[in-house]
This record gives sequence, structure tokens and C-alpha cells, in this order.
Amino acid sequence: MIADLLPAAAVAAESFGPPGDPSLFPAEAAAIASAAPARRLEFAAGRAVAHAALAGLAAPPGPILPGRGGEPRWPDGVVGSITHCAGSRACAVALARDMTAIGIDAEPCLALGDRLLEAVAGDAERGWLIELSAAVPGIPWDRLLFCAKEAVYKAWYPHTGGRLDLRSVTVQISTAGTFTAALPRDPAADPVSGQPALARLTGRWLAGRGLIITAVSVPR
Repeated sequence: MIADLLPAAAVAAESFGPPGDPSLFPAEAAAIASAAPARRLEFAAGRAVAHAALAGLAAPPGPILPGRGGEPRWPDGVVGSITHCAGSRACAVALARDMTAIGIDAEPCLALGDRLLEAVAGDAERGWLIELSAAVPGIPWDRLLFCAKEAVYKAWYPHTGGRLDLRSVTVQISTAGTFTAALPRDPAADPVSGQPALARLTGRWLAGRGLIITAVSVPR
């Protein structure tokens, strides 16, 4: 599913159903050793699809360790993103010479709780959600908004090295399967990639198999 949202330069891998018991590189196992069993299983399942995606990119095998913000630290010359939720996990990677950033997210196709919606949506976005729900009922547009912002954040953080308040991002969703995100200008968040700061991103979304999936890709 995730491959349908990405450009040809990206390589994706995903799996569905129970995660099983995938193996980890010793350094990966050590990095997650103190976590709860459920978190270790989730981490291992995410790393399994990440290793598969990197293999599709012809990258040499090796551990994918978490960075200071928990983000995956990709091999030199690679950008990527991992997502997982109940019954699903996916990864997308690309060569840094082709793409500046990738962000993907998957969420259950269920309505978002009111408190979480208040934390992530501005007034304009709430108005758009009402319009979307009236135009196309049956899709949890509030969950889609959250999922889009998560994908935006996953593209933003490795590129800038800065935190991002999801409520400061304004996302407008199209029923045609796309969305746009206007990002705040943060002079303190210098791009770690040496590229200009991101100000506006576009993404794609789809719903299927009980999931909402979003993807943001930034070409070089």
C-alpha cells in the first residue's frame, strides 16, 4: 500500500498481521533491551521491514539504531521513515542524492479522540474537517489529519534536527488523495542536511485494510 504513495526513487517494504519474532542485529537489540516486551516486539517488526527496504535499495546490511529523538539513523547517503501500528508496519527509503526527506505514517481507520484533536488541529483545520465529513462521510478525516501531520513531522525532524508542534502545522486535505502542509519558519532549526528549511510540503494519502496511510516525499 505504501508504495502506491511514493515516487519511483523510493523503495518500500511493509507487512501485515501479527509481527512474529523478527531477529535484530546485536546493536539494535542492545538499544532496546530495557524497553517493555511489547515495545521490543514493535521495534523489531519495524526494523524487519526497514532492513527489507534497504536491501531493495542495495544498501549494505547493518544495524539501524535510534537517534537522540528516537528517529532511525539511516546509513550514510540514505533517507527514510518507519511506521507501525496494530497489525501493520512499513518502511520507505531512498538515496539522499534523489530525495531530501521521506515521512510516512499509518493509523487505524478510526475517529480521533477529542483531546488529541484539540492538541493537533487549529480552527481553520476544524472547519475543513466539517466540510470533508459532509462531502465524503465514512472516512475519519480527523484521524487522517493527525496521520498527515505525523508524516510531515517524520520528514521534518531528520531534515532540521528541530522539534515540531503539530498544531503549528496547517494541513489541508483533498478528497482526491493528496494534502498540503504549511510549516512554521523556525530560525533555530537549522537544516542538518544543508538544504533550505522546509516551508511547505505536499503528501498523499489512502485508506484501506482498516488503515489510514500518509506519505510525504521531498525530491532533491
